[in-house]
Amino acid sequence: MNNSREMAATIVAAVIGGVAGYLFFTERGRSVRRQIGPAIEDFSRELMSFRNTAQKVAGFANEGWKLLNETLGEGGKPPARSPSG
Repeated sequence: MNNSREMAATIVAAVIGGVAGYLFFTERGRSVRRQIGPAIEDFSRELMSFRNTAQKVAGFANEGWKLLNETLGEGGKPPARSPSG
């Protein structure tokens, strides 16, 4: 069991090392790196924008729940009716 984990870790490390070597030490790898860089930056910006939007939506939902709870009264019970109503 331990031997298979060590073998898997060795293979993963070799693949990562090969990819890193290709990207940093070959001309085609440098070209790929130059193309990937801006794409990763764009993806990061989009992810941050999505995160900000999700936080705003969560804030709106939270305010909506607060308003609903205030309208219905504490514990989700409807507010007491007035004697005339």
